[in-house]
Amino acid sequence: MATQLQGKKVLFITANTGIERDELLKPVEALRAAGATVTHASSEGGTVQTFQQDTEKDRTVESDGKIQGLNASDFDALVIPGGTVNADTLRQDTDAQQLVKAFADAGKVVAAICHGPWLLINAGVIPGKTLTSYPSVSLDLTNAKAAGWVDQEVMQCGANGWTLITSRTPDDIPAFNDAIIKALGAA
Repeated sequence: MATQLQGKKVLFITANTGIERDELLKPVEALRAAGATVTHASSEGGTVQTFQQDTEKDRTVESDGKIQGLNASDFDALVIPGGTVNADTLRQDTDAQQLVKAFADAGKVVAAICHGPWLLINAGVIPGKTLTSYPSVSLDLTNAKAAGWVDQEVMQCGANGWTLITSRTPDDIPAFNDAIIKALGAA
């Protein structure tokens, strides 16, 4: 087992359904392989339903607990997987919004892929950030006063005193994972 991220704690947050399988499981696997301790919290705790391509039910995964009551101070980074239903549900979750804001306010790494940046909009942390996302989210990000939207596999932005890492789709997961690992390794 690699020890590059030994001692680093990473939190993944999801709803209980609608998560794009690979956008949750592949980053979890990569971060654990790099030595990080990974926690997965969901809106309701318990079982979460993953999907492929937003429409095909895939496997279920057990989360480690609920988002409610978690503290950014207990983690080094936050990862928000995509999936349209997952992201749309999370963006309405006040506990998830407060957690994102706490990570940003503390200057910690936040990573979001695909539709995951919707939560960042509702948390109020988008102004001044340059990022990427699933293309259909770009106008929402622009309207939320993002500094810019780029069409590339991964974008890392350090504006406003915290690191935001974003990617577009499951095809970008290798670059997304590498960027998170490098950012945490440098922290």
